[in-house]
Amino acid sequence: MVPVLRYLGGACGRARGGFPGSFSGVCGPASGRPWPLCGAVRSASSSSFDIVIVGGGIVGLASARALILRHPALSIGVLEKEKDLATHQTGHNSGVIHSGIYYKPESLKAKLCVQGAGLIYEYCNKKGISYKQCGKLIVAVEQEEIPRLRALYERGLQNGVQGLRLIQQEDIKKKEPYCRGLMAIDCPYTGIVDYRQVALSFAQDFQEAGGSVLTNFEVKDIEMAGESPPRSIDGMKYPIMVKNTKGEEIQCQYVVTCAGLHSDRISELSGCNPDPQIVPFRGDYLLLKPEKCYLVKGNIYPVPDSRFPFLGVHFTPRMDGNIWLGPNAVLAFKREGYRPFDFSARDAKDLIANSGLIKLISQNLSYGVSEMYKACFLSATVKHLQKFIPEITISDILRGPAGVRAQALDRDGNLVDDFVFDGGVGDIGSRILHVRNAPSPAATSSLAISGMIADEVQQRFEL
Repeated sequence: MVPVLRYLGGACGRARGGFPGSFSGVCGPASGRPWPLCGAVRSASSSSFDIVIVGGGIVGLASARALILRHPALSIGVLEKEKDLATHQTGHNSGVIHSGIYYKPESLKAKLCVQGAGLIYEYCNKKGISYKQCGKLIVAVEQEEIPRLRALYERGLQNGVQGLRLIQQEDIKKKEPYCRGLMAIDCPYTGIVDYRQVALSFAQDFQEAGGSVLTNFEVKDIEMAGESPPRSIDGMKYPIMVKNTKGEEIQCQYVVTCAGLHSDRISELSGCNPDPQIVPFRGDYLLLKPEKCYLVKGNIYPVPDSRFPFLGVHFTPRMDGNIWLGPNAVLAFKREGYRPFDFSARDAKDLIANSGLIKLISQNLSYGVSEMYKACFLSATVKHLQKFIPEITISDILRGPAGVRAQALDRDGNLVDDFVFDGGVGDIGSRILHVRNAPSPAATSSLAISGMIADEVQQRFEL
């Protein structure tokens, strides 16, 4: 399978021009200030780049890193609307390094996940980033789940996932003493890591190679510059103007957008088709109380339902020693709404006007109601968890964090399950690459995705 491509129509010290606005202070290796405490590495006197990447999440930062390592003579900048990097999907996910078992054989998703997992492990080893290859069991607890489990095992073998094996009840107990199940897939290659730490390391690599990061820069418009003043070299060389909500501007030759939860809106700035639209789904996690964490050793997942893109409520160990339980999947009325009652009038209006979403809801009403019920009543989630670990009780859990997933949806109500690239119309369309959908497991696949994006940029922009 190939990605959907719909074209409708250098270094910090080498960045050019003057910039009237202000940004966060310099941090990272040049300043001695650690990355997690600040986000920008950018001279306020620079305003022109060869390439600008919009979005400071793990995919944007990995892509920026790949581009500057491949094209060290180019001036490259990353624009991020928040004051820090990797604060949304990257900073709110479960931290699992997926093995690649779930995805359709020969699909781009499968290929990039398997390749990406290997690259993440290799990168963490090289950089000294802590991770745990704690493995995963995908457990069938009902007899009718076993055929689906066997089919999933065969899919994993076709995808080239390392070390897979089908195990019976006695071996399940050896791996997870408190877990019950009839049969399971043992996935020893699955791991856990702090993806925000990985993303910040990508940013540091990018900066050390000469790249620039601008935070507090929320993109409002992307357009071709007007007629250049006489003898304006920058105006001819950097024909695209990227403007933010404060009225500040950046000039560049080319733009790559990796805007996650806002990828559809950013794409429309260059005349792209509004489809696919982003629909935000919030996933609420529960926490196992510390004194009960002995119940779980590695990842424990249910047999997935192929009708949905979500993997179901599962048990996930974290690098800090916590155990996350979940998530559910409920419609969010704010794209970056991590609390149950977070609300954005604009985001809600877009949801109501989304004909594809209405079709999706009508086709999956019972599933949606079930997810909402689990979000409201902990006992419903605990009942599901007890299918795997009967010893867990409602007194053993606490409400935990949440994440919001950017799910791309087409106008027919179909969940877009693979990567989508787009450009725009007219002259500007030939100078922009929008990454409109980088679905889970985008974090696991980030280094593999970045190589694909760098290839696409090189081809499209003839670098």
